[in-house]
This record gives sequence, C-alpha cells and structure tokens, in this order.
Amino acid sequence: MSNTNEWFAVELRHFAALEAVAEERSFSRAAVRLGYTQSAVSQQIAALERAVGERLVERPGGPRPVDLTEAGQVLLGHAEAITARLAAARADVNALADGAAGTLRVGSYQSVGTRILPAVMRDFTAAWPEVDVQLVESASDDELLRLVERGELDLTFTVYPLNEGPFEGVELLRDPFVLLVQAWSPFALDGEAPTLREIGELPLIGYRENRTTEQRLRVRGIEPNIVFRSDDNGTVHGLVAAGMGAAVIPSLSHDPNHEGVVALPLGNRLTPRLVGLAWHKDRYRLRAAEAFVATAQDVCAGLGATA
Repeated sequence: MSNTNEWFAVELRHFAALEAVAEERSFSRAAVRLGYTQSAVSQQIAALERAVGERLVERPGGPRPVDLTEAGQVLLGHAEAITARLAAARADVNALADGAAGTLRVGSYQSVGTRILPAVMRDFTAAWPEVDVQLVESASDDELLRLVERGELDLTFTVYPLNEGPFEGVELLRDPFVLLVQAWSPFALDGEAPTLREIGELPLIGYRENRTTEQRLRVRGIEPNIVFRSDDNGTVHGLVAAGMGAAVIPSLSHDPNHEGVVALPLGNRLTPRLVGLAWHKDRYRLRAAEAFVATAQDVCAGLGATA
C-alpha cells in the first residue's frame, strides 16, 4: 500500500487512461480513443498502480478483454467524479468569459418540449436576445443529469425527486396523470376513468426509457400489462387510437388535437409527477441561467398550480 505522498503523483491523464481502459476493455482500443500509443496507455496505468500501491487492471494477455480489479473499480468511481468536476470547471470558465452574450445549454424531454418550452423560449429570448439557447433532448432524466454533472448542460428539465449527485433545483408544477383511451371505447363514452384495478386488466402502451408510471402502479399493487413500448408520444397516441391498448401518461404528454383518443383524468388515483429544473449546485450560475429559471417559473404558474 502506498503512502500519502505517493498519491500526489497521480495525474488527470492517469484517470483518463483508467476510464478508457475500463470502457474499452482493451489497451489498444483505449489508446485509439485517447490518441496515444498503446505503450503510453500501459505506462500511465502502471504509473497509477505504483502511486496507489494496488493492481488496478487484470491483464489476461492475448485477445482476451481486460478487466478492472476490485481496487480498480473503486478508484474508477472517484476518477469519474474528478474528471466530471474538471469538465464542469472548464464550462464555468468558458461561461464566465462569454458573459451575457454566450450560450445557455438546456436539457429537455418530449412533453416539456411540446407544452412548456415554447412559451419559455418566447419570453426568455425576448428578454435575453444575445444568449444562444442550445437544447439537448433525451427521454432519460439520468442522461440529462449526467450531462449537468459533467458541465455539458447548464440546466435541465427533470422529474422530481432529483437523483443523488451535485444537483439543486426548483419544482415548477404538478403534472397529473391521465388514462389515454380510444375515442369510442366504453370508458370514453362513459366519460370516467376506470379504477386502478380495472386499468391493471387493460392492455397498456408503456414508455421504453422512463418507467416511473409503471412503478406508481406497482406501488398501488397493480401489475401493468404492457403490450407495446415507445418513447414517442405521437406513437403512443397513434397506437391507442388504433385500438392497440390504453396508456397511462402525464397530462403534459397528452396531445388534445390528436384525433381518435380521449384523455380521462385519474384524479388522486395516482400521485402527480413533479416537473422541475435542475443545475449543478457547485458551479458558477450564469445570470442568464437564473433568468431562464425565473421565466420557466412564470410560465408554469400560468399552466396550473405550482408545486
């Protein structure tokens, strides 16, 4: 085991090499990824092992893939956090240099992009015309928050509760759930949503990436009967209109102009989801980012009761 002074020999390039070897499971592929020679990557891993006093990589030889040792896995977790903070620091310095005329990078997902973001962008760009807002869209909150952690996003819309990590945020609104059914189904003609037990007996269209709605049903003792999955809200609406099943979706995901479907409010049958904005709590916050948050709060206050 190495002493404390030897740990000071660890360099960021050593951590970059460890991350690349762990993901590529090959010294040669890690070298290509980093733009180094294979011997240079091997030397960096060896230097890291000397500094920490532990073998970090299992080297089986030949074409077999390499793996991290238990010590390597532990160190990798710290390495990823350190390199993420470095990326966030770089983003802070760049943002400070840009000032009020720079770039604001915002993460979003489909329902927010359809129902909330247009009004926010209209009001924000009117007040901050020199700021270039760049959108990154994903169906995964986890992916968007990872980008925030690495400094690749300044803000992201997300669903509460926040993941563990260096995040702060603000809740914007409560988004109740509805049951999307075919327009001429008995439930639509009756005008009232079925009970959760009845919903559990229906064929359902579910999301592929975000399955928190299904988790809500399971908490209530209902095992959803998922017959098809899609992360595209238009596809979900189309499948319901075609009679392939019903769908439990957030109200913001419902397109009231889509023919052939009816959204039946579920009331207090399921707890509404909380939609908010999140950012890196340790990063320098741009004035433009603060203004974007305030604009989103104003827009969401007009859409319904705030959380």
